[in-house]
Amino acid sequence: MSLQFDYSNLKRVCVEAVIIVCFAMAIGLAFNHQMLMASFSGKVVATALPDAAVDEPIPVPVTLQDVQKLMNRSVLIDARIAELYRTGHLPGAVSLPMDEVEERLPVFSEKYPGTRSLIVYCNGYGCIDSYDLAVRLLRLGYNDVMVYEAGYPEWRDAGLPVEGGTP
Repeated sequence: MSLQFDYSNLKRVCVEAVIIVCFAMAIGLAFNHQMLMASFSGKVVATALPDAAVDEPIPVPVTLQDVQKLMNRSVLIDARIAELYRTGHLPGAVSLPMDEVEERLPVFSEKYPGTRSLIVYCNGYGCIDSYDLAVRLLRLGYNDVMVYEAGYPEWRDAGLPVEGGTP
């Protein structure tokens, strides 16, 4: 009795294995896209909330349609850097970049009291500055803080009006 391996199906099995691995990678990238983008940009990515953060308030996510309905009675806050704000921003938005928040927050707090509704946005789903700024505003006592996660790119791509200006 001799043992011989049948090589006729080997090519088909290898091709199927490669296809399965490619699908698994695509699914993994789709589910972890935001975390990967933040990691590649050099930002620290938290994979779990610390115990102290469980009781902290969380900003409410809003959609493009929500922003359109709420923008006339809310303060729109652009968390992107000042240069991007100058190139274009949502109509009436106020610039409050995360990298300048320490300097600008006192003036912002005087102008916009804690009772105002706030909608914070930045560069879309890969940008966490809007969420970080919203959490910071909640900690300062603002109670109606929302995050437009799709941000400026979705607004612009929808063909909605944008403004240019200085922060």
